Amino acid sequence: MRTEILRAEVQRLLHQAPFKPFALNLENGDRVVIEHPEHIAFDPGGEDSAGSSEFYVISRDLRVFSTFEAVSSVAMLDAGA
Repeated sequence: MRTEILRAEVQRLLHQAPFKPFALNLENGDRVVIEHPEHIAFDPGGEDSAGSSEFYVISRDLRVFSTFEAVSSVAMLDAGA
């Protein structure tokens, strides 16, 4: 259930207009910043599908493959961050 909630929150943030950068805080202490909606990819699934828990982030030199199970929280970034 937690995975679906996190994935839904990421989808909501990706579709916000205008887009505002946010971070995925991982359970291992890493922080993955999403600066643009095209920097993260995952299978959102359909209305009757839970979709994949895996996601990919590609931004500049950053390459991350992880799962929503490894995400501890989602946080908006401050304007100056």
